[in-house]
Amino acid sequence: MRSPIQTRYEDLPEELPIFPLSGALLLPWGRLPLNIFEPRYLNMTLDALGVGRIIGMVQPNYDREDMAGDPPVYSVGCAGRIASFEETEDGRLLILLKGLCRFSIVNEIEGRKGYRRVKALYEPFKADLDQPANFEVNREQLFERLKPYLEAHAMPLGVEVLKGLSDPTLVTSLCMVCPFDPREKQALLEAPTLKARYDALLALLQIAAFEAGGIDTPRQ
Repeated sequence: MRSPIQTRYEDLPEELPIFPLSGALLLPWGRLPLNIFEPRYLNMTLDALGVGRIIGMVQPNYDREDMAGDPPVYSVGCAGRIASFEETEDGRLLILLKGLCRFSIVNEIEGRKGYRRVKALYEPFKADLDQPANFEVNREQLFERLKPYLEAHAMPLGVEVLKGLSDPTLVTSLCMVCPFDPREKQALLEAPTLKARYDALLALLQIAAFEAGGIDTPRQ
């Protein structure tokens, strides 16, 4: 089932359920498929489907040790709207999240039905809701750095399909699907602009390709 509703800034909930998932990156205007099977996150998804359809994706921060029980999470995440969902015969939910807007966690509030909730602040990231602006992407350089990275990680991405994407969609998609370290994923999320995210993506691909022997010397 699909929902065509466009989410407005005033629709973003102040109290937001969160889904801590290491290595899973949701970015504004990106699309993230998820397989929901754990009971508490099934509860979260069903509750979200009933009201607003919005959940927050965050990454656990295992560098911190200042919380007991549930793992600590990074202070910035991305809210996503459940754009489509399907229930499987074995009780799982297959959902597609559309990235809406990043948020800062003001504080964690009382959970519900086993899942965690936070008070979210969206104001610093309000521009995320605007259509991404075009900027110059050096595609030749990007794909030159991407090729050895994909080979090193045995990733069967169709480069020809990627070439058909718009520049903003290409950058967003690569940031989300490449298996960077969780801290690197968080850095991509917190990049202030899409252009800054593109620059960070190039740098990460360059470092990885250099370490894999795909590029002899770093290039600017």
